Amino acid sequence: MLAARQITVRAGGATLLDGVSLAVRPGEILCVIGPNGAGKSTLLKVLCGDIGAAAGEVRMNGRPLRDWSLRERAKARAVLPQETALGFPLPVFEVVLMGRSPHLRGVESTHDRNIAREALRLVEADHLARRAYTTLSGGERQRVQLARVLAQIWEAGDPRSTRYLLLDEPTAALDLAHQHAVLSLATRFAREQGVGVLAILHDLNLAALYADRIAVLKQGRLWIEGPPEMALAVEVVETVFAVRAAVVRHPQHPDRWLVVADR
Repeated sequence: MLAARQITVRAGGATLLDGVSLAVRPGEILCVIGPNGAGKSTLLKVLCGDIGAAAGEVRMNGRPLRDWSLRERAKARAVLPQETALGFPLPVFEVVLMGRSPHLRGVESTHDRNIAREALRLVEADHLARRAYTTLSGGERQRVQLARVLAQIWEAGDPRSTRYLLLDEPTAALDLAHQHAVLSLATRFAREQGVGVLAILHDLNLAALYADRIAVLKQGRLWIEGPPEMALAVEVVETVFAVRAAVVRHPQHPDRWLVVADR
């Protein structure tokens, strides 16, 4: 597991996270939702080791995250941020190949290049391979960056270690079809390869459709965590998001739910 235990983060006199405990489990999709400023992205940054906590601890596969070298971390977990600053007109294929960097002991091999090609194919961006990254639309860039992080954790460096995919609003720049394609792909990695996936989402219905568990944050605290039918109960939606809503069964997926907001 990738587990946060009683995490507290403070910045400039404000408490961004207050005693949050959460675990990303192998083979599961955990969606984190909450209003703006709830602490979602801060939690992801703590989980991946980008920022430290004033209190609490993060452990990955039973070891404190601080004990992992940067290379070890990069082999075991990949992070797709909301935005990736890349101003050089590199070919798309080379951008995806950068995901293999933690695994290299010199130049990339034919095996690494094949992984990059397959990752591009999976995100339906193989036709962009020769394009300059800077000429892409926002949605195309997001798909290319997803291919890069998939290539990063494509295979286990240590077959005994679980890998983790952390996604910060991965659907924000995508059209409807590619929103579902990205989350379906994350689900495939979870189910087929035992990868633990955490996805920060704003769309409650995407979370309801794809999540095994949903964690709801409000004002830096974990409000509730559990299966979608628990985390998206009417009283939770109304209290946390200040929206009157009905929660009904999905007409095409009877084991899933829809949140229908009242205007």
